Amino acid sequence: MSLETSAADLERVLTSAAAAARPFAASTPAERAGWLTAVADALDAEADELVALAHAETHLPATPRLKGELARTTFQLRLFGEVLGDGAYLGATVDHADPDWPMGARPDIRRALVPIGPALVFAASNFPFAFSVAGGDTAAALAAGCPVVLKAHPGHEKLSSRTGEIVAGALAAAGAPDGAFAVIHGVEEGVSALKDPRIAAASFTGSVPGGRALFDIAMARPTPIPFYGELGSVNPVVVTPGAVAARGEAVARAYTGSFSLGAGQFCTKPGLLFLPEGHGLEDILREAVGGVARQDMLNERIATGFSDKLSALREAPGVSVVADGDRRELGCTPSLMSTTAKQFLAGGEAMREEHFGPASLIVTYTDQAELIEVLDTLDPGLTATVQGEEDEAEYVRALLPSLTRLAGRLLWNDWPTGVTVSWAQQHGGPYPATTAPTTTSVGTAAIERFLRPVAWQGFPDALLPEPLREANPWQLPRRTDGVR
Repeated sequence: MSLETSAADLERVLTSAAAAARPFAASTPAERAGWLTAVADALDAEADELVALAHAETHLPATPRLKGELARTTFQLRLFGEVLGDGAYLGATVDHADPDWPMGARPDIRRALVPIGPALVFAASNFPFAFSVAGGDTAAALAAGCPVVLKAHPGHEKLSSRTGEIVAGALAAAGAPDGAFAVIHGVEEGVSALKDPRIAAASFTGSVPGGRALFDIAMARPTPIPFYGELGSVNPVVVTPGAVAARGEAVARAYTGSFSLGAGQFCTKPGLLFLPEGHGLEDILREAVGGVARQDMLNERIATGFSDKLSALREAPGVSVVADGDRRELGCTPSLMSTTAKQFLAGGEAMREEHFGPASLIVTYTDQAELIEVLDTLDPGLTATVQGEEDEAEYVRALLPSLTRLAGRLLWNDWPTGVTVSWAQQHGGPYPATTAPTTTSVGTAAIERFLRPVAWQGFPDALLPEPLREANPWQLPRRTDGVR
């Protein structure tokens, strides 16, 4: 039986989050860094219990998957503490008054980013730690100074409740304002929270239909709010003729490992593999796919949806089966299909849409022009990958405009299913990959989604926020009169 938050409890959570917004925004970066570290320490201390709960509800292996994912989760909490210590995230900028400014006398203007307000975070199904209760969205919003209302995913409700208890307890013990964090359950409850005027921003990781429905609700509010949805992606991989000739077998085996990793339940799973006509890798691919062990999917709903979409792909005109996977109940082995670029261009939605599970489609191309033609018809996604040789620089350079149009992260001789958490990471892309292509949901830049700019004009120094005072008491990196 699914958990649901009562109307009275939802009202209490939203009221508390709204009340916490001002004291949370008034906290210093150092205080918030301490709160994030306290949460990370508390989660690490309960790792065994949390991993066991996650395994029971999601069927994901405890080792190395879930233990590694929890370690990633606590790492990113601590990394946002470093972001707060650095201070550059505030974008502090000072323009002193200048009577000789070329367009006319300039007043004193000072600009910085401030917390946007209470954030509603919808947890993901496929990452019960890293994109859920204490995941990247939560870490970024708390670091920015925003209270968080976390909508738990029904695929791991017990884990979500327990993780929420640990997070809320650690924040309270570390001195964070009451109402800084809470978990809610229920589909309608999540929609009610999204519509509530006390919520100032929302984030989501999941399917295109679900994310688009929530995005439309956020935009239809009397006061629309930013909605950061990560929705869907097919993540094309282009293999050049030179790469096939130099290391085709290695590419085929690594590709198989990437698209079948975690039963194919990654938003960065490579769903399309572009190979030159006559590549000769069919037998190697068939052997590699056949060697992948049976894996359980997250839940029955996802397994059924995957099976239905895979059946539609298998039946699409021009699609042939390279390796036919076995699907029984939650468990499955990988499936690999193949078609030509000409058939792909003439094909329907079944060839182009994301298949959330261990399946992928090979598309063979005759020459560079045909490859570019196909790439230019694809919907954008999170990633685009090139497996190529350095002596093919001119060949690859011609592909880059098409690939850049497609994705927020481009990879060279690597695989998209590894998404590190770092300062330079970009995890996003044009719609339908995300609803906000100018932002990222992974990496330190994610904090920017929960901040908004404010300029103070002509204020006396004592009334300015600390980041903008003349003495720069926090010793922030600032741009002053155009000079960093």
